[in-house]
Amino acid sequence: MAIRDILKEGDEFLYKKCRPVEKFDEKLHSLLDDMLETMNAANGVGLAAPQIGILRRICIVDVGDGLVELINPVITKKSGSQEDSEGCLSCPGKFGITKRPRKVTVTAQDRYGKTFTVSGEDLKARAFCHEIDHLDGVLFLSHVIEMLETEQE
Repeated sequence: MAIRDILKEGDEFLYKKCRPVEKFDEKLHSLLDDMLETMNAANGVGLAAPQIGILRRICIVDVGDGLVELINPVITKKSGSQEDSEGCLSCPGKFGITKRPRKVTVTAQDRYGKTFTVSGEDLKARAFCHEIDHLDGVLFLSHVIEMLETEQE
């Protein structure tokens, strides 16, 4: 396992749409392991492959109730609404109030290619939406209703 560099706002990789994963092999497993180590080292609750320069539809989420690896994820159901603060490892020092669904259901594949469905509410729903947005080249800043704090230059 290795800690990867997290790309920062402004890097072109963060604004590109990712390609689906087709090979479920040891290389993918190593990437997922590196992503977990990188996310944990940065004290994050989620990380998407484009944040480390990999344009594949892969993200991970762990809001404290266990790691969820999402490969080729698709949000299949959304309900409710929530407004809360959000930040991003690729936008250090920036936080804003965003509006997201309160509950989402995601269909994805695991590291072995098996399809599964997972649901999340509140913070987990927010994290799923945030990380899946990364796979489409969208940063949380485009969802901000009100900025809370911006890093001083």
